[in-house]
Amino acid sequence: MNLKRLNFFYFIITVLLLQSCAIKKVSTENAKELTLQEQILKEFPSAKIKALDIASDSHFTEKYEVYISQPLSHENPKEGTLEQRIIVSHADYNKPTLLETSGYWIYDKDRELAKITKGNQIVVEYRYYGKSRPENPNWKYLHNAEAIEDYHRIVTKFKNIYKGKWIASGVSKGGENTLIYRTKYPKDIDVYVPYVAPLIHTTSDKRTDDHINTVGTEECREKVKNFQRMLLEEPMRETLISKSRDYVQNKNWTFNTMSLEEAFEYAVLEYSFSFWQWSTDCESIPTSTNNVDEVFNHLMKVSGLYFYSDQGADAYLPSNYEHQTVYGYYKLDTSPVKDLLQYAHDPSFMNFIPEEIPVSYDPNYIKKVRNYIEKKGDRVIYIYGEFDTWYACAPNPKKNVDYLMMVLKGAHHGTRIKDFTKEDQDKIYAKLKEWLGDEVAIYPLYN
Repeated sequence: MNLKRLNFFYFIITVLLLQSCAIKKVSTENAKELTLQEQILKEFPSAKIKALDIASDSHFTEKYEVYISQPLSHENPKEGTLEQRIIVSHADYNKPTLLETSGYWIYDKDRELAKITKGNQIVVEYRYYGKSRPENPNWKYLHNAEAIEDYHRIVTKFKNIYKGKWIASGVSKGGENTLIYRTKYPKDIDVYVPYVAPLIHTTSDKRTDDHINTVGTEECREKVKNFQRMLLEEPMRETLISKSRDYVQNKNWTFNTMSLEEAFEYAVLEYSFSFWQWSTDCESIPTSTNNVDEVFNHLMKVSGLYFYSDQGADAYLPSNYEHQTVYGYYKLDTSPVKDLLQYAHDPSFMNFIPEEIPVSYDPNYIKKVRNYIEKKGDRVIYIYGEFDTWYACAPNPKKNVDYLMMVLKGAHHGTRIKDFTKEDQDKIYAKLKEWLGDEVAIYPLYN
């Protein structure tokens, strides 16, 4: 090849390279010109998007309620779709993105992990809950394996919009989903932060009973049992059931799935679990029958009757179904009041699942998750309250696993990062920094 031809060859190559760079630059600029709504529609062409108001103290600049189409079966999309509700809160394309793996219906609130990074937030409503529940649902598609695929599809598509670091988090059943997601798709997310998340052994996990019988002080545990007995002893029982009739009538709750009298006994049995899960304030437990209103209001506050009403049974049907098929659950302990029961001699949450819905429990699903999480569950920050009943079902990672377990003394199911001391919060922030990288700024909640 002579010199002229060689120079001409290099000229052509240079022109092509410059054109390629120009095309890339234009393409990048065009992408930046798309609004967030347009980018969401690019990923989910059939999405319905509605702008939401932003609180004055929020760091978000845009917020949208989005309905996306998800396959009922990700393995076989031809079986149909459901409409899933998510809430997308935008701050900065260069900031981390928080995915909340909710276990139930969702609500619009700025989550603390998004505040800690001043990043973006995507909250996913669990399939078959709230506004993500199809009409006449086929219950075989309500399986956690499908829900995990929902998360994976959402993250995969939103990574085309938010290309920075990702955090996954959820509370209680949602936190359990965070751990399951960590197991199924370990490369999707950079850091996982499950709050108060159990991994339950069976549909009647005895560890919760052991927890209730050993947690706190002996004096407080006795107060809990004595209160349960006081509720079922005459004449207090009939007085409280009479008040319950007026109470549920005002609420427009009905009791055809279970009689009000039996529901009242369920609420009494539930009291010990719910007290340690949510209250932990022993001084709040009434010890006298003199003030009936105080006794009744305390019971309603701690356990209540809604869950056992027809309305509650319908709202929580997805939860009851999954607990009896995939997640596992606890069994109500009758021993403290066995001699006083008239209806709930063998209480079961199966009573709230219609007979026409097939139920079969898979004992290996969560067992496999626990086995993986305890042996390989790196990059997980666990948040628990010491007195919370579900803390009894927490994983126990091996020493070789890179994780952080934070348990707040004397605390309950509402425990969050903000509740810890500055010293303990700093441990959490240090782990976040380590796993997210030095380029990610941390904004402590104690500031």
